[in-house]
Amino acid sequence: MEFCTVETASGKIRGLISSGVRQFKGVPYGACTGGKHRFRRPQPPVPWAGVRDCFAPGPVSPQAPYDRDNDYARLIQYDLNVAFGGMGEDCLHLCIWTPGTGRQDKRPVMVSVHGGGFAIGSGNHPMYDGAKLAQSGDVVVVSVTHRLASFGFLDLADVDPSAEWAEAGVAGILDLVAALEWVRDNIAHFGGDPSYVTLFGQSGGGWKVSTLLGMSAARGLFHRAAIQSGSLTAQMSREAAAAVAHAFVRKLGLTPATLGRIRELEWSDLLAAQTAVGAASFAPIIDGVHIDAAPLSDVALARFDHVPLIISTTLDDAGLFFTDFNLSHEDLGRLLLARYGETAKLLTKLYQECCPEKSPYLLFAQMMTESGFRRFAHAQAEAKAARGHAPVYMYLWEWTSPAFDGKFGAVHAMDVSASFHNERDAILGGGSREAQRMCQDLASTLVAFARTGDPNNARIPHWPHFDASARATLVFEPRMRVQKNPYGKQREFWLGMPAASSVLG
Repeated sequence: MEFCTVETASGKIRGLISSGVRQFKGVPYGACTGGKHRFRRPQPPVPWAGVRDCFAPGPVSPQAPYDRDNDYARLIQYDLNVAFGGMGEDCLHLCIWTPGTGRQDKRPVMVSVHGGGFAIGSGNHPMYDGAKLAQSGDVVVVSVTHRLASFGFLDLADVDPSAEWAEAGVAGILDLVAALEWVRDNIAHFGGDPSYVTLFGQSGGGWKVSTLLGMSAARGLFHRAAIQSGSLTAQMSREAAAAVAHAFVRKLGLTPATLGRIRELEWSDLLAAQTAVGAASFAPIIDGVHIDAAPLSDVALARFDHVPLIISTTLDDAGLFFTDFNLSHEDLGRLLLARYGETAKLLTKLYQECCPEKSPYLLFAQMMTESGFRRFAHAQAEAKAARGHAPVYMYLWEWTSPAFDGKFGAVHAMDVSASFHNERDAILGGGSREAQRMCQDLASTLVAFARTGDPNNARIPHWPHFDASARATLVFEPRMRVQKNPYGKQREFWLGMPAASSVLG
């Protein structure tokens, strides 16, 4: 077995070498967030003497295990969120994969922010393993683990408006800023170029990237960004965040007068209250200091005018929310009639014309995707393109997952494994030849984007910038193509309808 040692600002670390890739796991970018540091901005890691072994991932933010009886959870192996590294408040860690550690190498750096909304997930999950991407793309890959749910986004400032709790509601996002600062200051030791950092995230990871794209503290810390099925067009309201915070504090048996005791409790007590209130109830708000503008406001957009974007969805993103795979056409008709009244007839006709072979379940999944995920993605891309500065590119993932006999279609998170070139993952079919090709196509495209800011490469047809007129979209499926305004009639229908829930998995 081969080892390699790298110097960081906090001390030396030792990693493993496998298939030519240097791997460092559980690298601290911040101090433990428990005790006196709970609900506060991240602090620098405590320096150490000697050499620290970084062979395994560090703990993840406390969270309830995912339901293994859910087929979608099994498809993406979400029960593994807490399987590597355990749980705890010492959760500010990175995993790093690099082909070489020479400071002269100056490889592009690709920083992955994991999904799971703002509530669950982990950069330790196997779907974010960066070894193959680092090897095939000659890039440095970094995955980040940070505070989630109540540990990272509990807006205690409404419970007690003193400065003591001013950062509690945005601590999880400030963790990501700290991680990017660590990359800026240390990644050259891992063969990376801190002036070529690409930030990318899917689902909740996309929400976090969308949030960082409006924060002045993140300006200059990354130079390209990709948002996959996670376009965030609005933040949680202060009123909603306040209601969650008050409910959470009551679950702990505390009051505004006794709030200071919250730092003395075990993290398991907070996890129990978080589970009772609902982990998905937590999200960052516009606090006026760290996050001072909505994602699509001119203020937020102007800060990152110089950053090119990739924005994407999968055809059937919303399928993660539904389990009625045996839905009949009659059932679907009744469901749509109850939701949309007489417009249900037009809706049914629109989708049967474009997708006559899809099951009723997948028709409904695509409808709900276009009502929510795709609408938000187009809104974000349109806002970026309208400013006329750095380009934005749009892609649509249409390749159907072969797992579970294809019943999920082109479901949410299919392109995560492909982004990392992990064709062996179950969602892609366990290493089939077609899965390998799809992984090569998407991973090569993201690497080209990380290297130059332009995703065009020899594996894809010429991919023009997105604009609100032509709406050029690269469609990822075995017969890859660029299409203008795909599913345009369906998109226009939803513009006049209420949006579906924006909650992501």
